[in-house]
Amino acid sequence: MSMISACRKVCDTLNNMNITYDIVDHPAVYTIEEMDKLHIGNKNEVVKNLFIRDDKKKRYFIIVLEKNKKADLKELRVKLNCRPLSFASEESLHKYLGLSKGAVTPFGVLNDTDCKVEVVFDKEVLTFKKIGIHPNDNTATVWISPEDLISVIGKQGNSVLLIEI
Repeated sequence: MSMISACRKVCDTLNNMNITYDIVDHPAVYTIEEMDKLHIGNKNEVVKNLFIRDDKKKRYFIIVLEKNKKADLKELRVKLNCRPLSFASEESLHKYLGLSKGAVTPFGVLNDTDCKVEVVFDKEVLTFKKIGIHPNDNTATVWISPEDLISVIGKQGNSVLLIEI
């Protein structure tokens, strides 16, 4: 899928659900540090998205947390009641979410036809008015309320979990 069509799919989904959002195009970014250098956050919050899996490759997760927080995989394992966790491969990222490295986003579930990936939000993220995430392409950022994002994920059929990280 091309970058334009990946972004279009996200925008079409949001428009069809009558969800209010803003989108900002920018140079490709691969890290939170590169994102910060763009200074497009204003008073909104950019979040960090991690793609992880259990050691048996049975469960896959996108972890959504405040950009400066660290995710302790051992602690997450307990909270998610699962086997030991590690970062998933770029191959798995593409296989399950149709995404490439640097473009991990909860919008990837729009490509997850089997609803295999669970999306885990740190409860702190729900306190933000709008969060910035890639629209399945790291050359743009969509600003959307966390509640609306959860609605999109739920409509797709993927599991959503809310925990404290």
